Amino acid sequence: MFVKINGEQHYLWRAVDHEGEVLESFVTKRRDQKAALKFIKKAMKKHGRAEIIVTDRHRSYGAALKDLGVADRQETERWLNNRAENSHLPFRRRERAMQRFRRMRSLQKFAAVHSSVCNHFNHERSLSSRAMFKLNRAAALAEWCGLGAA
Repeated sequence: MFVKINGEQHYLWRAVDHEGEVLESFVTKRRDQKAALKFIKKAMKKHGRAEIIVTDRHRSYGAALKDLGVADRQETERWLNNRAENSHLPFRRRERAMQRFRRMRSLQKFAAVHSSVCNHFNHERSLSSRAMFKLNRAAALAEWCGLGAA
């Protein structure tokens, strides 16, 4: 994802799981093999190795995955990365409301907080009944209120 910080273009790397929850985010000035390798290592260290890694067709991903020895797990088929692309939409809305970012550090903080809050409140509706969804939503709200009071 491309983001402008103080008029300069930066890249926001995001790892998204199969339900659309943001697992990891990372901001860099370049979109090269070194940056991709650093991000993928960080995501794999925290969340383990994925069975399938869906990316766009940028060459930096292939080179980084080849270095890690998991190039056979990469899929770049058309429309497979829609879940990651759709996770950008709420982020873009918030970015517009904040009238862009001024520093890389503020973007990194915002991305980390934004993804954790969204993941906390966005539950997969199609996988649970209404009663279960309401219980999960109430638990998330109670935890959020507890964090705000602390």
